[in-house]
Amino acid sequence: MTKLIFNRSLTKSDPHNQPVLIIGQVVHLQTLKFDTIKLKLEPRVSDETFKNAVLYLQPSPIDTCSMYLDLAKIAALPLKSSRHNTNSRAHAITKLVRNNTMGVNETIVIVCERADLYASGCAVSRAFSLYSRKTQKSSEPATVTIEFIQIDQPEDQQTLTDEDLACLEDSAYGIRLTAKIVDAPCNEMNVSGFLKEVEHVANELGIKATIIRGEELKNRGFGGIYGVGKAASDPPALAILSHKPRGATETVAWVGKGIVFDTGGLSIKGKTAMPGMKRDCGGSAAILGAFYAAVRGGFTQNLHAVFCLAENAVGPTATRPDDIHTLYSGCTVEINNTDAEGRLVLADGVVYSDRDLKAHIILDMATLTGAQGIATGKYHGAILTNNEEWEQKAIEAGKISGDLLSPVPYAPELHFAEFTSSVADMKNSVADRNNAQVSCAGLFVGAHLGFDYQGVWMHVDMAYPVHCGERATGYGVALLLSLFGQHTKYELLKSPSSNAVAEPPLKKVCKNV
Repeated sequence: MTKLIFNRSLTKSDPHNQPVLIIGQVVHLQTLKFDTIKLKLEPRVSDETFKNAVLYLQPSPIDTCSMYLDLAKIAALPLKSSRHNTNSRAHAITKLVRNNTMGVNETIVIVCERADLYASGCAVSRAFSLYSRKTQKSSEPATVTIEFIQIDQPEDQQTLTDEDLACLEDSAYGIRLTAKIVDAPCNEMNVSGFLKEVEHVANELGIKATIIRGEELKNRGFGGIYGVGKAASDPPALAILSHKPRGATETVAWVGKGIVFDTGGLSIKGKTAMPGMKRDCGGSAAILGAFYAAVRGGFTQNLHAVFCLAENAVGPTATRPDDIHTLYSGCTVEINNTDAEGRLVLADGVVYSDRDLKAHIILDMATLTGAQGIATGKYHGAILTNNEEWEQKAIEAGKISGDLLSPVPYAPELHFAEFTSSVADMKNSVADRNNAQVSCAGLFVGAHLGFDYQGVWMHVDMAYPVHCGERATGYGVALLLSLFGQHTKYELLKSPSSNAVAEPPLKKVCKNV
């Protein structure tokens, strides 16, 4: 379990005793003076060696050069960053750190512009996973120190403030907590295990969690969460963390899909599709990590984190295809695919956020569809929203944070007919899987709010960005913090602004909404 430390400025160290990895764009490294960086390299690396190493770098897309054994390295980020990418090259930073750190006490120096500092720090954090059940462990965890050279700032403004450090540390904690939860298997991170993490964060923040669980869900009308999780030995739950500061004028709710394992239910997944379904709680995990960092950052508005937790298991009491459930919205849903379960639990969560928590801005986050990877790929989550201004703000927040987003069509009048049922208000899975599946899945959730919902609703599908290979990425934490950063005390998060208004309403989906 590597310990991460962010320093205010460069500190003197000898690479022979504390290896150093310097990362930056070639154009930035070429303008970096040896006098600025020498306290990390001397006496092992000379001015001439440093300059030659920079000249040697030929990134395609990345490149590294050793300056002193493998103990002092310089690494170049990709030359190009398109308009749909983050200028920070965050994904390349994470890859370089994973491949070039040594598992000992060492330093990483990021050479970047001030605007890319936050995304770069988060990218480093993603490289150091917390979860492991390997039995061979070192006696003492390594400490990795992260330092920055802000290439566009004068020398007397290089030092990070207390707030900058707190922002980076809290974000790193949230990202690594999220990744740990997603990496943990269901025999540990079942519903009860997730609730322990929720309680731990609540205790850290000095607030009390609200938990509705088991038969109480059924009795209170949460037919989505209860119907998905009732076959599991560990009962489903709806958990809520609430931060309500004085003077708040806005209420924001983040709703997470927390399927701790997804067998597909009776519409069971195949043997190659089921491994990795421990990651189906990635939305709730990200919201927990972001909520911790946001509250620590002095969030000035009402903020609720809503966790829709269940294990989609196979058993005698499992939901059957053809069953009809009544969700918290009052809408009836004919189940035609038990593997389309995430939208059922989210529907209960967003309606609770509207009806009980009185949220004006609701964002749900979920590993909802395999189609997301086809539509927007491994690096970009998909965003569906009833508000165009917030769509643009979310995309910009993705670029600032490194948690990239791409929009998918919001057109309920064209797509919601896919859920038509002859016996209920709607089915839970589409009739035509080739018709904007990512949009349709999100629209199912939005339908329970009603398409005439007067507030802002955003749906983020991040099924693929939630992991890279076999490890979780902590995706979503930095995105949420950047999108709502104007409500915190952290200047690093102040760029995106979220003072938007909702578009005109369309119509209700069922009379009970």
